[in-house]
Amino acid sequence: MSPILIKTIQFFLSLSILIVLHELGHFIPAKIFKTRVEKFYLFFDVKFSLFKKKIGETVYGIGWLPLGGYVKIAGMIDESMDTEQMKEEPKPWEFRSKPAWQRLIIMLGGVTVNFILAVIIYIGMAYSYGDQYIPMESVKDGVWVTEKEIGDKIGIQTGDKIIAVDGEELKTFNSVYMELINGNTITIERNGERIEKEIPVDFISTLLEDEDKVRFLSLRAPFMVNKVPKKSHNKDVGFMPKDEFISINGTPAVFRDEVTPLLESNKGKDIEIVVRRENGAIENIVARVDEEGKLGLEIAGFTMEDMENRGHFEIRTQEYSFLEAIPAGIDRGVTTLTSYVKQLKKIFNPQTGAYKGVGGFAAIGSMFPDTWDWTAFWSTTALISIILAFMNILPIPALDGGHVVFLLYEMVTGRKPSDKFLEHAQMIGFFLLIALLLFANGNDLYKWLFK
Repeated sequence: MSPILIKTIQFFLSLSILIVLHELGHFIPAKIFKTRVEKFYLFFDVKFSLFKKKIGETVYGIGWLPLGGYVKIAGMIDESMDTEQMKEEPKPWEFRSKPAWQRLIIMLGGVTVNFILAVIIYIGMAYSYGDQYIPMESVKDGVWVTEKEIGDKIGIQTGDKIIAVDGEELKTFNSVYMELINGNTITIERNGERIEKEIPVDFISTLLEDEDKVRFLSLRAPFMVNKVPKKSHNKDVGFMPKDEFISINGTPAVFRDEVTPLLESNKGKDIEIVVRRENGAIENIVARVDEEGKLGLEIAGFTMEDMENRGHFEIRTQEYSFLEAIPAGIDRGVTTLTSYVKQLKKIFNPQTGAYKGVGGFAAIGSMFPDTWDWTAFWSTTALISIILAFMNILPIPALDGGHVVFLLYEMVTGRKPSDKFLEHAQMIGFFLLIALLLFANGNDLYKWLFK
């Protein structure tokens, strides 16, 4: 099956689950408070529906426009803009006839369900898979800056140990990228000295200039021979598979980032290399570097387990009982939400350039892997659920958060905004959302055409 098709299926499956459950968050309290729900739709049914069926007083259906979904609650000014209904006298079963506290619960139901869903997914993942991570304290050789230009921008060099971001100690290597993106200051250890640096305000913009270089940090990899090709100019000097480099011309050279510049500086010369054999024996080899700075060797790749066995870092697996998974899932949900809020603050600051990374449906679809992986699917679904929850609670008319603001105003002042005001606010919010939708998907199109 095509990778693009697999991504598309995962995207629509995830989106459908999230939309249906979000709308159920409005539907269920509405029914509990005896409020009539006229429609319950997955996707929008502009002009026509792919499917619809009336059960009781509610029409259930699937629209053709996959921009979201909705429940049409009687007596409420929403995306349907049914103003004719609002001209009639309020009915007991209508939204506008219910006490403000009931209307508030109905409006908060969708985002509440989205957040609870994400937490439930995280609880299930913690219980089923546990957490595997690399403690930052165990990365004793520091990091490898694979993109020097980006490393220079933020002030990190190969071999630095990343200690903290914004004064908060980094506990795992897995979290380093997101913390750097969200942070303002970084604390590193270089040659035994602790240094604090400011993260440039436009650092995110630098990353977005070439998204292939976003992963500019890596764990340092040892330089080990995998194979000595028969055509190699160093085939007879004594190299053997599994030889690990120790030094070149007396200079320590254990990692690839140490070996490469030493080879570059010795082009066309003979060099003395100290290697450790698979059996632990230490050998001296004199080899020639060609004019391209190569030894003519095939270099071994390392798995994470290989690296751990060689003592370069530690891999820990945290397993959870079902009861232990509950607080772990809640903590991950809160942490993910907090991280997203930090990212949103960066987006609203034009100096960061983070707005360039805002994406639409293509960006969301690309979050899913191109092979079917249930772990990745549920993890991505949980993340999107939290994003939907937060975006929907923003105080923008036409979103749940806009309705919540007006309801809170009514509860505090005792005065209900007029239907005409709510109609105008709904229309303004609708145009704001359309503008955001066009901007986000326009970004996707720009990246596809020019990057």
